[in-house]
Amino acid sequence: MDPIAKSLQTRSTSARLESRGRFLTQLTTLLIILLVLAIFGFIATKGLAVFIQDKGSVGDFFTKTNWAPSQVDIHQRPLLGALPLICGSFAVTLLAVLVATPFALAAAIFMTEMAPKQGKKILQPVIELLVGIPSVVYGFVGLVVIVPAVQKLFGGSGFGILAGALVLFVMILPTITSMSVDALKAVPRYYREASLALGATRWQTIWRVVLRAATPGLMTAVIFGMSRAFGEALAVQMVIGNAILMPTSLVSPATTLTSVLTMNMGNTVMNTAANNALWTLALLLLLMSLIFNIAIKYLAKRGALK
Repeated sequence: MDPIAKSLQTRSTSARLESRGRFLTQLTTLLIILLVLAIFGFIATKGLAVFIQDKGSVGDFFTKTNWAPSQVDIHQRPLLGALPLICGSFAVTLLAVLVATPFALAAAIFMTEMAPKQGKKILQPVIELLVGIPSVVYGFVGLVVIVPAVQKLFGGSGFGILAGALVLFVMILPTITSMSVDALKAVPRYYREASLALGATRWQTIWRVVLRAATPGLMTAVIFGMSRAFGEALAVQMVIGNAILMPTSLVSPATTLTSVLTMNMGNTVMNTAANNALWTLALLLLLMSLIFNIAIKYLAKRGALK
């Protein structure tokens, strides 16, 4: 065969393969987008049904404390007071993140700035081990260890926001730590060298240069940990007490959005007010996850611009 003809045939074959690959890639991307939109549409349709079909009140959902969707008030509207659930979810999440962040930052600084070799040998296996433990194991350990300890130290039954936050603290610690390590490693080495050359101490370099340069990445790690904690169900359900009451203290029994969903979704009939109300909780969780993801994308973009 003529070399020129052979070359043209090879280019034609490559062009066809590239075209097919591009088509398959675009088709796969389109399917993923349609799947995400379908999930959003399905949950939104189900979640809004309690307000449209069952005449529930949006204001009552966010401000009232009486959660009993199978019952109605004097206006024949279901009792949708989800404020205790929302407060419980945010309280457990924020407390867990507040406790986990200092430990995660300290571990990340140790692994990247102080003793990288020892950090890889000691902390890296521990982080990988914590990531691989199922949530039910965390819940069982919390039930056997944390709840009795909280009861002994602070009184009460031991079940409550504090116990749930401590369980979540252990669960999200490896996530925040590993992402913080990546954020600190992404800081250019010449930042450290320039700071040390100007006479700054090692700690001043870490505190005033490295941490500030890595702030967007560190904030992304914290928000990612919040997203992980906010959506956790089983481990928190086992230690929080599952009482649909406004939290009065850190050791009083409470509940979360995910706990109510996991406990009641299988005990309701489809298209009833009680079932539609649970879908509304699922929609709220989905929207919170979307907000967390938007915040992560914003912080990542801000860090990239720097």
